[in-house]
Amino acid sequence: MVSRTMAEKKNRGFSSAAGLIQYYDMEETKALKVPPELVVIMGIAVGVLVEIMAWKFPT
Repeated sequence: MVSRTMAEKKNRGFSSAAGLIQYYDMEETKALKVPPELVVIMGIAVGVLVEIMAWKFPT
C-alpha cells in the first residue's frame, strides 16, 4: 500500500487552521456576484439613512 503525502493529493486546495478551513482554486459560478462599488454605495446609503432617522426622530 502506497501512502500519498498532502503535497501529492490533487484538487484539495490550501488548508488552514488544522484542516478546518479549505480554500479552493476553482471559482463558484452559481454565486450571486455583487460589484464592490455597490457594497460601498449601499453602506453609505444605510449610514445616511440612519443619521437622517436619528435627526428626525430623536430619543
